[in-house]
Amino acid sequence: MENYFDLFEIPIQLKVDPSTIRSRFFALSRQFHPDFFVNRSADEQQEALERTAQLNKAWKIFQQPDELIRYVLELHGAWTAGEKYELSPDFLMEVMEINESMMDMEAGKEGPLQQQVATLQEQMIGSVVDYLSETPFIPTPEKLSALKEYYYRKKYLDRILQGLS
Repeated sequence: MENYFDLFEIPIQLKVDPSTIRSRFFALSRQFHPDFFVNRSADEQQEALERTAQLNKAWKIFQQPDELIRYVLELHGAWTAGEKYELSPDFLMEVMEINESMMDMEAGKEGPLQQQVATLQEQMIGSVVDYLSETPFIPTPEKLSALKEYYYRKKYLDRILQGLS
């Protein structure tokens, strides 16, 4: 099967235009809907089912910015399921300090920690902001490495924010 970007006939990118994706999704849904293949061969019916499943998976990925980044990394061989990625010790120390502060925090006093996490997120986004808007995304080893680091750091910080909520 083709990748999700080819399916939607858009260049590989880290931020997709929601209106473009929506219109492409509905057009492709009509084109590949299994109901239109009931009088076709079993192979054509199976292909329509597979296309519809791929289309729905692509739609979900395009709706979730973090998953879109992970998908682009995977497309370029920079991410594999179940891999053990090691974040920098400096970042892990910051996360540990935040976690310790969370344990010591009194109820209703989440504001300063939320601000600290927001600041870390802003710094992270600053390191990849140019890549996020690049269309088409041109994968270099440096960009893929920076995106991978961003992806894993963001996952850590998102978990912390969930704990603060």
